[in-house]
Amino acid sequence: MAIIKNPKDVCVVVQARMGSTRVPGKMLRPFAGTTLVDILFQKLTSSKVIPLENIYFSAHEEELKEVGVRHGINIFDRSDKSANSEGEPLSEIYEWHDKLPFKYVVLVSACNPLLKIDTIDSFYNSYLESEDDGAFGVFEKKTYYWDKDGKPITDWGDSTIMNTKFVDPIYEAGHCLYASRLDVIKDGNWMDSSTPPQPKLFLMEELETFDIDYEWQFQVGESLYLMDKENV
Repeated sequence: MAIIKNPKDVCVVVQARMGSTRVPGKMLRPFAGTTLVDILFQKLTSSKVIPLENIYFSAHEEELKEVGVRHGINIFDRSDKSANSEGEPLSEIYEWHDKLPFKYVVLVSACNPLLKIDTIDSFYNSYLESEDDGAFGVFEKKTYYWDKDGKPITDWGDSTIMNTKFVDPIYEAGHCLYASRLDVIKDGNWMDSSTPPQPKLFLMEELETFDIDYEWQFQVGESLYLMDKENV
């Protein structure tokens, strides 16, 4: 496909804070001999398609900013209010939406140590080649789901057998790769599929979306990351 968006118009943002309550200090806590943010920056700086000068680290705490500087990443000075926001409004937690000199943004989470740079690059290229303003990393699930009233959500067609090979796939958010047009973030439309811009779904491997949000995930994620490195 032809490139539709100019790479000069697309920035890549990593956002982090030290105020996690479920896994305190997880961004800089020792993880497999390094840290979560170091792992991501090492990957991003090895990208063959993302211009280094277009990568920004949105951080408030000085110890986080120092990591970005060490990797040659641009620093966006995140406010204390943003760093302590719980996500509403969207324009507060992503306060850079009207301050960075770009039209589009690709947001990459630092909480997914198994996320590969090839996947990040593919998502980035896919977004450049897309006419969509929004994009969202997802993975496929073929299993059974019910709503809160016990009504089946899963459709397995005419089959009377509960076998997942008859099930239509459902796509679950990976919570690690997102993209948007910067000027719509103020309206809270980034991940709202009911109003424009409609997000383009980017299919990825489920294991790469392993997210560290709880203490047990930190321990398991470290083991998985070390195993993955051994197999490279």
